[in-house]
Amino acid sequence: MSAPVNTSARPERGQELELTIDDLAFGGNGVARLDGYVLFVQGAIPGDKVRAVVTKRKRHYGEARTLEVIAPSPDRVDPIADHPGAPWQVLPYERQLEIKQTQVNDALTRIGKLEGFELLDIVPAVEQWRYRNKLEYSFGLNPEGELVCGFHAPGSWETIVGLDDCLLASEAGNRVRTQVLDWARAQGLSAFDRRTHTGLLRNLVVREGRRTGELQARLVVAEGKEADAIDTDTLHQAVEADAVMITRTDALGETTQGGETQIVLGPPKLTEELGGLTFGISPTAFFQTNTEMAERLYGVAAEVADLQGWERVYDLFCGIGTVGLSLAQRAGEIWGVEIVEEAVADAIENARRNDIGSARFFAGDVRLALRELVEKAGKPDVLVVDPPRAGLSQKVVRRIIEANPKRIVYISCNPTTLAPNAAQLVEAGYALRRVRPVDMFPQTPHIECVALLERVS
Repeated sequence: MSAPVNTSARPERGQELELTIDDLAFGGNGVARLDGYVLFVQGAIPGDKVRAVVTKRKRHYGEARTLEVIAPSPDRVDPIADHPGAPWQVLPYERQLEIKQTQVNDALTRIGKLEGFELLDIVPAVEQWRYRNKLEYSFGLNPEGELVCGFHAPGSWETIVGLDDCLLASEAGNRVRTQVLDWARAQGLSAFDRRTHTGLLRNLVVREGRRTGELQARLVVAEGKEADAIDTDTLHQAVEADAVMITRTDALGETTQGGETQIVLGPPKLTEELGGLTFGISPTAFFQTNTEMAERLYGVAAEVADLQGWERVYDLFCGIGTVGLSLAQRAGEIWGVEIVEEAVADAIENARRNDIGSARFFAGDVRLALRELVEKAGKPDVLVVDPPRAGLSQKVVRRIIEANPKRIVYISCNPTTLAPNAAQLVEAGYALRRVRPVDMFPQTPHIECVALLERVS
């Protein structure tokens, strides 16, 4: 039984405190304790003594934001980028890897109550900076009222902080962002106001083929007369990209999905190469945002799948087919399922593009489609699953157990949801054999890993 929380220690929202940080939580916030009351502190690392303001107060925990580092941790290093998307850059890279390895183990043993598995060494990133092939920027105004293109300020849904150089993007990708911003300023275009839902410019999505060199710029704008008046001729003349697009949306929330997309210049899809295969990627389709590390991630998946060339492989949440097609040469047949129809169309085209006739892809909700797939294709020998951060619902886990694969390769972007899913599968007669973390996102707390589960009963 956990120790009772001292309710008198609960600070008030807005209260400033001096705190000593003794741990890091999943997600990257520092952890401080006040007589048993836990505070998750944004912008702090273990060993720091900070002055922080309480931003949220709940019964058993609170949240705070660092205002000042009073005494830095011995681990703390100077940041090299003014970038809200790189919060762990104050930790030496080797320390980042150690923490991620430990957090994967903690999630599996403490959350999943799992034991007896082999935790393999984390695969370090090829590049620690300028590794992303896709960046989503937001438009806003700086304090002087000038249009900027950057990221949300930490903890803010409406304040946008501009930047000169995004060190997570390539120099070519940064150039495209700067060119779009210069064009928008010259045209006198307005930023979308997230409070009043007025104005035009919402987001800019810059995608890059790291191997092909292709660049794609997609401007996301609000519906209305100002959108009708956009001068597309000057836009594509101003931007050095292979493709330029404009997506019009009436969504109230911050999203680059949905809406109607107009192609201003170039092909409708970005081309990228991965593991010797060529992929066409639609504007809103998912593709791993670190090409070099995606190759290593899928290499780990292939290693633990241990295919012999005859197996029937299911690829659930298959997206545009990257995982399944990367395994196709080692398998007898690939069957992929994905709910996003545009991504399935890409997967089918990518199989044709790479002359892979053993792969078939279908649009459907995994919860509902898996039984039908088993009836159509037969039970899988190996099942590969790459779910979103929320992990697998209990219903999907039950459908996987019904499908009864010999081996399950679980590619996870969140060890805290992998853990309960793995525990459910273990309870159903599988054994968690091996887990390998892969550092896809240096300078951030995000952790990817690949887990192998084998049927034992």
